[in-house]
Amino acid sequence: MKKLLIICGPTATGKTGLGLKLAKRFNGEIISVDSRQIYQGMDIATGKDIKNGKWTNDHWELEGIPIWLLDIILPNQEFSVAYYTDLAWKAIRDIWDREKLPILVGGTGFYIKAVLENIPSQGIPPNWLLRKKLEKKSVKALFGELIKFDSCRAKQMNVSDRQNKRRLIRAIEIAKWLLKNPLPEKQKLPTAETIFIGLKTSLEKLYQIIDQRIEEHLKMGAKKEVKELLKKGFSWELPSMSAMGYQEWQPFLEGKSEIQEVLARWKFNEHAYARRQMTWFRKNKKINWFDISCKGWENKVENKIIIWYNKNKDAKKN
Repeated sequence: MKKLLIICGPTATGKTGLGLKLAKRFNGEIISVDSRQIYQGMDIATGKDIKNGKWTNDHWELEGIPIWLLDIILPNQEFSVAYYTDLAWKAIRDIWDREKLPILVGGTGFYIKAVLENIPSQGIPPNWLLRKKLEKKSVKALFGELIKFDSCRAKQMNVSDRQNKRRLIRAIEIAKWLLKNPLPEKQKLPTAETIFIGLKTSLEKLYQIIDQRIEEHLKMGAKKEVKELLKKGFSWELPSMSAMGYQEWQPFLEGKSEIQEVLARWKFNEHAYARRQMTWFRKNKKINWFDISCKGWENKVENKIIIWYNKNKDAKKN
């Protein structure tokens, strides 16, 4: 059976570094699972680890390891989880065909879920006109709208989802589409033997790492990056520009706040995002968790992967 390794967890836990190490050890290639790193020209504030990498044809290479699905669209191009899923499976099959190990690495939990479970609703196409119209409404108004179209879905949403404008808009979009169309049939996915490796640490330690990274992003030119995107015509209204590390700069660049406020808000938003990520991943009981603050955690991960990777190999030889 084909094998598929997933490395997940909250932001700033060292997922890419671990992915590179395991890719070298087990003849693998990385597939990025990050909804912010799909955009070209949005590198510093999203934390892309490409400073010492090189672009080869249609992917990045870092330390000799290919990393797929970075820089796949421009900031003003439309994108959907269904599109991401198609690209991810294309990459997975290609890596398998070359007898290598595909390694999904990232913290966008819904993308991982979509790739592995092929959620039927992801086949429902995005309605860009509806999205533009709904984007102007408040979270409270959007939740009220969802109740009108799908009260069951609204009641199932947790507090975080009810405050998430994008998730509310997508839920309304799906509900309205289903009023006129049947739910798309679930496509059969290739069978794969998977293993989930999750990286975590205490919130106190995680906040420290996040804050340090943000300070580094500032020194690397995060402000300049945002200004260059605006110069190229990418407006604040774009979904890409609402990403953390970008939206916080709008008041500052409009002369309405100080740099200290930008950093404070950016750190606050990244902390909240990390908590949401952990809330999401805790639902997945298949994840093998490793605390990055514990001594020898990388060796423990590698030993776990060795057992999984070599499973059934001896049986085949016999």
